[in-house]
Amino acid sequence: MSDSDKIAEAIRYYTVKREEILSFINGSSGLSAEDIIQKGEELAVLESKLTALEVAKEN
Repeated sequence: MSDSDKIAEAIRYYTVKREEILSFINGSSGLSAEDIIQKGEELAVLESKLTALEVAKEN
């Protein structure tokens, strides 16, 4: 598997994880502030990884 294939696979993986978090947040009406903060932090990490992968993909 080439590096570009690995990057593309990682992008797909983190995109799915991001969508899972967003679906969880948007589908839950009884989240506590702590839950929202935790999921927001997880989402921020995923977004950072996706951004880094997109940059690596372009180079």
